[in-house]
Amino acid sequence: MRDLLNWRSLRWKTCLLVTVCCCAVALTVGSLVHSSTLARSMNDGGAEAVAALTRSLDNYERDGVPPPELRSSPGALPDELLRRLRDRQGHGQSDVTWYEKPGPGDHPSMWAARTYRGEPVAVKIDMTADLLTRRALDRHMWKYSLLALAVIVPLSVLAAELPHRRLQKVARTARRIESGDLTARTGESRGDDEITAISATVDSMADSLHQRLLTEQRFTADVAHELRTPLMGLVTASELLPEGEATELVRDRVRVLRTLVEDLLEISRLDAGGERAESRRVPLAEAVSESLARTGQQTRFTAADALCAETDPRRLDRIVTNLVVNAHRHGRAPVEVTVAGTTVTVRDHGPGFPPELLNDGPQRFRTGAPERGRGHGLGLTIALGQAEVIGASLSFANASDGGAVATLRLPGDD
Repeated sequence: MRDLLNWRSLRWKTCLLVTVCCCAVALTVGSLVHSSTLARSMNDGGAEAVAALTRSLDNYERDGVPPPELRSSPGALPDELLRRLRDRQGHGQSDVTWYEKPGPGDHPSMWAARTYRGEPVAVKIDMTADLLTRRALDRHMWKYSLLALAVIVPLSVLAAELPHRRLQKVARTARRIESGDLTARTGESRGDDEITAISATVDSMADSLHQRLLTEQRFTADVAHELRTPLMGLVTASELLPEGEATELVRDRVRVLRTLVEDLLEISRLDAGGERAESRRVPLAEAVSESLARTGQQTRFTAADALCAETDPRRLDRIVTNLVVNAHRHGRAPVEVTVAGTTVTVRDHGPGFPPELLNDGPQRFRTGAPERGRGHGLGLTIALGQAEVIGASLSFANASDGGAVATLRLPGDD
């Protein structure tokens, strides 16, 4: 319904264009017909008036008595007719006609005049029937033009509906692709018009993006799997090194590398879409408190009217842990975690999330603004993927008084 009332849509623009074109054609044709009919009426009326004048003069010469329709007194002739007669005589022409337009309540007349025996004589014929005929013709043109518009405009709306729906289908498909559904296709293969070309381009773009994403996912998974074997060797070798500052530094880098590989493996599993949640009823405040304890970070925890949630506790722990670690690593203390109902909020007091993350969401290997610290940019990506697996929503925002805010909303179980 909202789309139907959108006056900026292509449907109504097409209808408006058809209406304007029809009105322009109707006005043009009507003007031409009116002008042609008027010119023919003036020509025929003038010829009839001249013929009537000739007959009157012939009768006058035959009978010797001027017929009643013949006017010879200058006072009985209109001044405009006399002026035209004098002008025509100056050019060597004898007959002159003049159409006397009617005033309110009067009847139009056509005058014909010539000079006879040195004096102007004229005849007037009534043009009322001709005027009524032209007015009736104008009314019929207006009436049938409006009738044609009443038929053509709805037909133009119906004709514009098919391409409008096809374009809507392309737009819906593009929005689905934008939201991450790279399996969406328009399926528009009929016809050979511009909309079909656009649809084919959108489908081709989706195929290309899907193929690139699959290639990237396979590459990530292959790299992570290939790194696990030498990484296990590094872990074992680092444990055999003698204690010392250099050994501790090596072990720390090995732990970072091991965490990175495990994160890459987890992301590859999430991308493959093979992860399934094992949900059960979980006391949310207790589960979040245990997750905070396992991070080993100083975090303020508040629970207000916390409820139970139907969720996977292992994946919930992964989400909360990544959000809290990210807040400590890239934000500033104090980091606050609040549980209210089935909603978990994690907030720091640092510079906040960068605009790119707020607009496009977390991106792997992208940490955003330099002031938010350094890292691999995988923590929030994993948290978002795990939230989708358990059917929760995870949103990111910046507090009005500063700091990044991550909000996890779980399905409730009262």
